[in-house]
Amino acid sequence: MGMSVGAGSKGGRRRRGVPRYGAMAEINMTPFIDVMLVLLIIFMVAAPLLATGVPIDLPQTKAAALNIDQKPLSVAIDEKGSIFLADQPIRIEDLPERLRALAPQGFDERIYVRGARGVNYGRVAEVMSIITAAGYKKVALVTEQEKK
Repeated sequence: MGMSVGAGSKGGRRRRGVPRYGAMAEINMTPFIDVMLVLLIIFMVAAPLLATGVPIDLPQTKAAALNIDQKPLSVAIDEKGSIFLADQPIRIEDLPERLRALAPQGFDERIYVRGARGVNYGRVAEVMSIITAAGYKKVALVTEQEKK
């Protein structure tokens, strides 16, 4: 059998797998802080979207939620048929003028119509026709997802 050179001498070299110092007894806080900051950002972005202003009982559908980059204009119609623009009551005659004043992107602004479950469908159609006749093409109905 052959003999390897330097097999028995340690000559100042460290053994593999054995640290020079003892085991570390501190917790690494960096991943914990990263997770907390991500959660903070998520809640800061989601909190304004949860406040709807005018409480309306929306109909439920199987449609998926939309991804929104910015807060769209919201026109709400309650059970009595009253109209709200950006959570402020408004007359139907003033709707086109107020939309022009509040829409920063002009006619490319996304407008969501939220109609209560008990409101007359004709009232919702009337509001949507006034919005589209004013020149806005990105008009959508808002519903709630069905609860399983």
